[in-house]
Amino acid sequence: MRMLSHEERLKYEVARELGLTEKLLQVGWAGLSTAESGRIGGMVGARRREKRKD
Repeated sequence: MRMLSHEERLKYEVARELGLTEKLLQVGWAGLSTAESGRIGGMVGARRREKRKD
């Protein structure tokens, strides 16, 4: 098993916070709805921007 990149870990962390872990494990990233993927991407982007401010 390969190590996850920082970006991948962040995506999984956000998915967990949104309660999508079980669905993600069952259907993978491609099985998420557009709204779910967009929400994850939006939160990941916001965290990246926030980190750049620090």
